[in-house]
Amino acid sequence: MTVKIMKRIGLYIHFPFCKKKCMYCDFPSYENMEYLMPNYLEALKKDIKRWGSLIDGVSVQSIFMGGGTPTLFKSGEIIDVLECCAASWVLEKDIEVSVEANPGTLKPAVLKNIRQAGVNRISIGMQAWQQHHLQYLGRIHNSRDIVESVEWCREAGFDNVNLDVIFGLPRQTAEEWLETLKKVVELDVEHVSTYSLKVEEGTPFSVMLKQGKLPLPSEEVEREMYHQAIAFLKSYGYNHYEISNFAKTGKQCRHNLIYWHNREYIGIGSSAHSYWNRYRFANVADPRLYIQKIQADETPLQFKESISKEDEIFETIMLGLRLIEGVNKKSFFARFGEEIDVLYRDAIDRLKAEGLLAEDQQSIRLTERGLDLQNMVLLSFMS
Repeated sequence: MTVKIMKRIGLYIHFPFCKKKCMYCDFPSYENMEYLMPNYLEALKKDIKRWGSLIDGVSVQSIFMGGGTPTLFKSGEIIDVLECCAASWVLEKDIEVSVEANPGTLKPAVLKNIRQAGVNRISIGMQAWQQHHLQYLGRIHNSRDIVESVEWCREAGFDNVNLDVIFGLPRQTAEEWLETLKKVVELDVEHVSTYSLKVEEGTPFSVMLKQGKLPLPSEEVEREMYHQAIAFLKSYGYNHYEISNFAKTGKQCRHNLIYWHNREYIGIGSSAHSYWNRYRFANVADPRLYIQKIQADETPLQFKESISKEDEIFETIMLGLRLIEGVNKKSFFARFGEEIDVLYRDAIDRLKAEGLLAEDQQSIRLTERGLDLQNMVLLSFMS
């Protein structure tokens, strides 16, 4: 009897609606478009079915519902999308199903319903603990909402909860950042994502920065906050497994590991990106246009590009070096038929001499200094 080996992929589903757009956010999400939500939901389900019929021989190891704010939708609507996935794809028995949530939109009944339907991971956008920072960022929740959200997740049966937090905020002190981290640890979540604030073009923060009205910490202080987070979270049993991510044992985000290992995934929804069969492509960003195209049985793609072997090798190194374990040599050879330490011997030796890269028989990986200078490291692999 021949056992068919299925290719494993991830599935990302984008929900582009927000109650209020945050000051720093450049993600493809929109406020005041709730009137589109019913039609968008139908378009999502139709697109999921379309992809399910296009691709054969795959199993889905993770589903990530991101946004925007997926929890603006009713629990029944989230469950409809999940059931549509189950009807259209082969879902693995131990699949990780994540839903992003804003503390200002969560309700106990919603969490109980989606947990019973198979959602087993919640990612909550905490961002900061102090109310003045939350207000400055344009968040719609307060610190009490954060605590209640985690409590409600526990009551609903979730044993895998992530909190997103941001450092390097305007006028944020090291003491405030430590207080935020202490609250995260008190809430005893399984996963923590710590992001440095990036001021992106087109956001209100970028306008304020150009006007000299955004008092950001110095780069030195921002780096101190980063290393403060590493030391503090590790001291409480969180494994630092990716540049910005920490997890208790066995609770690493399996969906994001697909990205960092440069594996294949399909994106559903407006602006969603996919990587499949050495092609990268993205859907149109405007949810109205996405709905129109899906309703008209047209492809919603905005762009599609082929990835050469050379590009794939560089992207695998670029993404793999985000992981604390680095790029595994055996896996690299199995994938490309070439040895990474032969292809890049000069670059590896130079980076090791500069204290930016470490190497052993298993892998190459960034040092503590290399984590701060990742872009400099990657330039050495581009030449």
